[in-house]
Amino acid sequence: MFQTAESRYNQWVTDHYRFLLRSAWAMTGSRAVAEDVVQDCFTSAWKHRSQLRQPELARPWLFQIMRRNALRHMVPGPISLDDSEEAANKPAPASGIDDRLDVVKALTRIAPIHREVLVLYYFDDMPTARMAEALEVAPGTVLSRLARAREALRAVMTAPHAATAGSADATRSSGPSEKDAGNVTLLRKS
Repeated sequence: MFQTAESRYNQWVTDHYRFLLRSAWAMTGSRAVAEDVVQDCFTSAWKHRSQLRQPELARPWLFQIMRRNALRHMVPGPISLDDSEEAANKPAPASGIDDRLDVVKALTRIAPIHREVLVLYYFDDMPTARMAEALEVAPGTVLSRLARAREALRAVMTAPHAATAGSADATRSSGPSEKDAGNVTLLRKS
């Protein structure tokens, strides 16, 4: 079947926008920045679409482009999940969501290299082989990054809420509680 260039582009956006937005948002911590990153990603990808040799690898290829754009947009230092001060003053949501929000907030307090592997593996259910392609590293490297990322997330989640990312090293010596360790494992979809 013959497809126009516009219909192929629209299909890309339909198939991959949510995945890229979730990943960019988790990496940058801001929905507004994530939307800019994804828009830049699609623009670059479309401009260089001839470089995609295997259409079934579009998702990892698009992730590579999005990742590079996200790293260019990221500002060093702690990031906030809230795009406004008003959001910080709103009452907490129902307790069932609190655990998931704690995990998402904890993701913002770990290094981007750790954040991206956790997002790909747990939020986007990407197999490690595809993650290796997307991150342009060996599969063994993906596994070691996942192990380090889980350790970093566990350390951040067991740290007192007032702790900053710089003091996460001090909290590594204390082991995670059963409740906090459970939060980390709840991320993976079944």
